[in-house]
Amino acid sequence: MTPSARVQAAVELLDAIIASARDGGPAADTLIARYFKERRYAGSRDRRAVRDHVYDAVRRTAERPESGRAAMIGLARERTEIAVLFDGSPHGPAPIAPEEPGAAGGAVPAWLAPLLANPVEQQELLGRAPVDLRVNRLKATPDKVAPLFPDAVAIDGLLDGLRLSEGWPVEQSDAWKQGLIEVQDAGSQLISAACAVEPGMTVIDLCAGAGGKTLALAAALAGEGTLIAADTIRSRLARLAPRAERAGATFIETLLLDQGHEAGALESLNGRADVVLVDAPCSGTGTWRRNPEARWRLTPARLDRLVQEQARILDFAAPLLAPGGALIYATCALTDREGAGQVRGFLDRHHGWEAEQIRIEQGRDHGGGRLLTPGHDATDGFYFARLRRMA
Repeated sequence: MTPSARVQAAVELLDAIIASARDGGPAADTLIARYFKERRYAGSRDRRAVRDHVYDAVRRTAERPESGRAAMIGLARERTEIAVLFDGSPHGPAPIAPEEPGAAGGAVPAWLAPLLANPVEQQELLGRAPVDLRVNRLKATPDKVAPLFPDAVAIDGLLDGLRLSEGWPVEQSDAWKQGLIEVQDAGSQLISAACAVEPGMTVIDLCAGAGGKTLALAAALAGEGTLIAADTIRSRLARLAPRAERAGATFIETLLLDQGHEAGALESLNGRADVVLVDAPCSGTGTWRRNPEARWRLTPARLDRLVQEQARILDFAAPLLAPGGALIYATCALTDREGAGQVRGFLDRHHGWEAEQIRIEQGRDHGGGRLLTPGHDATDGFYFARLRRMA
């Protein structure tokens, strides 16, 4: 592919990503993989260059653009080396007319910016994320794993955390194949640690998904106790089984819930849990470093629905706790409606509960919980709180 053809390919991919974001379709990575599967002539350098163009355009554009061409023109007006490739050559994009509009730049959609928690450094939400590892204590120790990744550095405050540079192919390593490590952002590891799980406990991961935090909780239990991973989406929960097998955590129990009827399915567990983790569905504003096109998917109506769903999940999670048990509420979101506001609402609705201080060095106290941000903590963005059911 010529340099101009690579820009045109980026325009075509951006058109597909914009439509998918508007219509709730596949994520950008999926669309890019499909695009090149159908174009075998593109070499590795072509694929890398096109992907870089696409994500550079996505990262600089807060609002969903009108078209892929508008997105690339916005980038070209900031980077002359791209502007000259709008040359009308075969397979390349047509020249840019002087009056032709390009997508405006920005970090956060205008409607969302006032809703973010006040300490959030907005521009830092779009940096490139490193690859964080968690050593799996069921099979290894940091001393055993660290020599296998000589380029890795320890993560402050996490005994089992190691950090690699962006794009490191971890899943090709023997350590990953043998289950010695998991890929897990440092913020997610800190939330798992805040659960303060100990062997012998009964623990429920109520929105387990594919089980990243479930596996961290399993390691903390060391195979002693009860760990239930629950979710309403069968395909996500199905991905946990092979991961648990690889990690040596086959004692995890799974529970598929019927959305809207969770309380009935969980009734037999009421009053039995020492720890319940609610890693609630959320806006994903804390994960924009990894999924910048998520900004184009979020709308005020969708945020409203997510806030309602988070409160509903917290309400049916509360009865599961034994007296003295801890409910850990977490979101990879940085809006106060999804964080501090949810904790206030829960405490107003449920008497006999209190928010406990989470004693970690990372993050900042915020609204009864703890706030992690890319700019302050070099993690994905998270809000989490530890709520104690009083005896």
